[in-house]
Amino acid sequence: MRQNHYATKQLENPPHRRIQGRNQVMRFSLWRFSYTVVTTFCLLGLTAASGPENNLKDVELKIGIVQRFGEKPTAKLQLEPTKGDRLRLKFKLGNKQQTLVTANPVKLETVMQALPQPAVEEVVVLGIYRTFETAEDSANKWRAQGIEVEIAQPERWQVWAKRDVYNTPLLRRLLFQSVQAIEKNTAYIDTKILQQVPRINWVVNDKRYNLNSLEISTDKNLIRVNKSDKPENARLYAGQLNLQPNAYGTYTLVNQVPLETYLRGVVPHEIGPNAPVAAVEAQAILARTYALRNLRRFAIDDYQLCADTHCQVYYGLNGTVAKTDKAIAATRSMVLTYNNQLVDALYSSTTGGVTASFSDIWNGEDRPYLRPVVDAPTNLWNLSKQNLANEKNFQKFITMQQGFNESKWDMFRWQKETSLEDITKVLQKFLRVKNSPYAKFKNVEAMAIVKRSQSGRILELAVKTDIGTFTLHKDEVRSAFTAPVSTLFYIEPLNKGKPNLWGFAFIGGGLGHGVGLSQTGAQNLANLGWSSPKILQFYYPGTQIKLLSNEML
Repeated sequence: MRQNHYATKQLENPPHRRIQGRNQVMRFSLWRFSYTVVTTFCLLGLTAASGPENNLKDVELKIGIVQRFGEKPTAKLQLEPTKGDRLRLKFKLGNKQQTLVTANPVKLETVMQALPQPAVEEVVVLGIYRTFETAEDSANKWRAQGIEVEIAQPERWQVWAKRDVYNTPLLRRLLFQSVQAIEKNTAYIDTKILQQVPRINWVVNDKRYNLNSLEISTDKNLIRVNKSDKPENARLYAGQLNLQPNAYGTYTLVNQVPLETYLRGVVPHEIGPNAPVAAVEAQAILARTYALRNLRRFAIDDYQLCADTHCQVYYGLNGTVAKTDKAIAATRSMVLTYNNQLVDALYSSTTGGVTASFSDIWNGEDRPYLRPVVDAPTNLWNLSKQNLANEKNFQKFITMQQGFNESKWDMFRWQKETSLEDITKVLQKFLRVKNSPYAKFKNVEAMAIVKRSQSGRILELAVKTDIGTFTLHKDEVRSAFTAPVSTLFYIEPLNKGKPNLWGFAFIGGGLGHGVGLSQTGAQNLANLGWSSPKILQFYYPGTQIKLLSNEML
């Protein structure tokens, strides 16, 4: 289940999600709906375009399952065929395409190769962000000013000046000087002097190879991938694997897999294998919609989605269960739409009793279907009359415990105390990553919530230090502190019986960004007898479930 901004294991830590993405180059293979599936559509109020024999297309995705292989000199990967199958390795040796076939496991190892002379690697970093959504909004603003940019994720999300445009030291420095007036405190030139670079070695049939790109396939379209020396840690992936260079001087192992097969490795790890059927079906529709809307995230590295909580948790065919497979099949090709376009299918673990608007968490335009909804099956609180932007209303709301969809979940309400010493350490680290001049502060003197949204989320939190006051905005509040697991909280100063300030109590609710569907809440509604279309309509007002069409992509 999801926790943060972007997805999670079964209630372990997710991040949150999504912005529009079309015009993707995708490969398709034809498949046909069975009469049984079309009957399911009818039961859900859907109609296929041309009856039970309607031909639809399954999209092939490119998922980065190991994103920065070679970052550590000791990194290893073992690729194994399933029983009775063989690995087929394709690569270029000189100008010739080579193919090697083996029934044995192949181990990929990182070898650091010394360069004949030091190499300079340089990029203009225009900003560092917690989430893709905020990075993309920043990228769009730079483009509007005529600056060509690209979004990267060497660790945190970053906006870079496009490398093939600003491709000389002079151009990079001229650009940097011109943007100083706009992003004086955060833009910088990241310069690295490389003495060595990682190369990938592997051995097949007693011959050692050292190449940067490799295509791996099998007759059964099944490959095991193991990042450790323990056989039980291997994960099984359907489709093809590609080892390819990325933008950070390392390599990415990419799984090319059909969309519906990909969902088998997502749904049980996002919602959990034991969730009620209607909640699982709702999750399947959202996971499909989310994937298709977010195919542009890793364009810089020539793949589309990652396999962790910055996208959706994807474990290949490990952990698949009949219940979630059935829900995926029953909802095949169903997506959530608004005005016949794919929605921004954001979801999180626990809302804390009220969902958030998109702009409560990230910069960018609001989506009309992502707006505050009290997360309860009955009308417990009237947001139009008791706005949660009001601090008094908010603190009253956050003390309410009963009657919500998530009331029985332990992360529905929480309270955590943190000392000034710990707050200082985490804040300094956060500000250093952002290249902020406030990273040099020594002491936190006070903190205050300056502004909330209508859903109660913190929009601005001011921190007074010995060198001045800075403001944290929206979702970066969760990066700046370790205590809050959402932005739905208030703070109280603590003295602990001493004359001076000891620290702060963070008192709040929810787990994750809180935008869109609550995975915990959806399960409660399903247990109350709600159908998957009704659940989705509750969390995404004004939307419709439709069959995927080429016009939506």
